[in-house]
Amino acid sequence: MARLALDIGGTKIAAGLVAEGGTVPEPSITPTPTSGVWDACATLLREVAADATITSVGIACAGPVDSTGGRVAPINIDEWSAGFGLVDAVRDLFPDARTRLAMDGAAAALGEHRHGAGRGTSDLVSLVVSTGIGGGVVLGGRIATGRTGNAGHIGHLVVPGGTEACTCGGVGCLETVASGPAAVRWARSQGWHGTTGIDIAASAVSGDPVAVAALDRAGTALGVAIASAAALLDIDLAVVGGGFAQAGPGLWQPLRAAAARHARLTFVSDLRVVPAELGASGTLVGAGVLALDS
Repeated sequence: MARLALDIGGTKIAAGLVAEGGTVPEPSITPTPTSGVWDACATLLREVAADATITSVGIACAGPVDSTGGRVAPINIDEWSAGFGLVDAVRDLFPDARTRLAMDGAAAALGEHRHGAGRGTSDLVSLVVSTGIGGGVVLGGRIATGRTGNAGHIGHLVVPGGTEACTCGGVGCLETVASGPAAVRWARSQGWHGTTGIDIAASAVSGDPVAVAALDRAGTALGVAIASAAALLDIDLAVVGGGFAQAGPGLWQPLRAAAARHARLTFVSDLRVVPAELGASGTLVGAGVLALDS
């Protein structure tokens, strides 16, 4: 008998057998196709499961999700943007398995809580800062799901300085200020000529004033959002991962300074902001914990 973990994102699909404790030591990964997304998922799951009897499947998927109805409508997977019955599809593959679905940011938070930077802490907020900004919340050692399973969408907090329209349909979301593409757009509007978040980080190290300002702007917005979440949720730990979070001190120094400047209530005055430890595997590890706990 075995447990499966599945992680579905806009660029890749990952799956693996779950080890004791919820880790996924040997994941298999395939690019997310523009069409036939479920077929790609099913093929990967069958390959990973092989001849094993599957007893549970933990599923992490880009959101929004409907954890009660088992449906997903990720904004970064066009084929599913109107809604797809993901849990039912998994159950058709493994009829005897228990299933549990969570938003990818929530799964990443759970992974960091159990096996990463949040070990030993019962309450935390997690951010994945990359092409977009995802997030999740763990309270009392459990994922905080909210009414529909979408609690933790910290990338869609509105922050000072945010005036751009967001892919969610709103205006001024954190994601429009502090994601990698958002920082690139702002820097280019100021005359910078690079094209990626990696370029911005390198330019900032070289002292380019626009790149330095872009990272300062993004880091400050992240720190403000984290301090706001900490006060709302009564937490003392924020875990920050994702590709753009690797931009270095130019991002992290203003991030921590802004968080400290705004987290002034006594119950959040000891707020810690730390790098994620699990990297890109965090979401799949969280799905593994879901499979273990289902």
